[in-house]
Amino acid sequence: MTINHHPSDETLLRYASGTLDAGPRLVVAVHVGGCRVCAERVLQFEAIGGEMLDDIEPVEMSADALDRALARIEVTPEQEPSAPAGTKRRRADVGIRLPEVLDGCEVGRWWWIGPGLRWSRVTLPDDPGANVMLLKIGAGRKLPEHTHTGREYTQVLTGSFADARGRYVPGDLDEADSEVEHQPVVDSKAECICIAALEGNMRLRGFFGRMIQPLIDG
Repeated sequence: MTINHHPSDETLLRYASGTLDAGPRLVVAVHVGGCRVCAERVLQFEAIGGEMLDDIEPVEMSADALDRALARIEVTPEQEPSAPAGTKRRRADVGIRLPEVLDGCEVGRWWWIGPGLRWSRVTLPDDPGANVMLLKIGAGRKLPEHTHTGREYTQVLTGSFADARGRYVPGDLDEADSEVEHQPVVDSKAECICIAALEGNMRLRGFFGRMIQPLIDG
């Protein structure tokens, strides 16, 4: 499998430094897990970050620093998670084998949002409000024309789609910002399933787009 579309260096740097929001971080993790080029790039950024930390002059900690840190991480019985770390959460049958990085997430059933269009909510345990979804688009179908109020990260899991910027196949990640207005079209041979995360919101164009906008936002 040849991967032609990757996250930007800015995104990979944010991923390596832990400053990427939870939703985009999940989608980028799916990509990095299957892309040797990006995995090596992340290691390079982590090494650079480690060297920068080594060059920082150490600062003496306050006498009560350890006590304050322990107080922050104490967990009362009421705060304990309902399932042990690493336990697989509820997963609806979405028809494909999902990447392992989603094992800690809740994956909902497919919901109809239009002819040939389905979506499923992905809920992250550490950030339930993150805007992450699975999209299933039928063969030959088009998504409504849309733009974004922030960056959109879309990783292709199965099938393929194309827009004016190129063609995206399994393993490819499409990173689109607010300056991109596009209408992805799925290949006529097979449906396409993607995982997507938004830093802002998707803004759909046209009459049909405005009709299903509340479903996407909800």
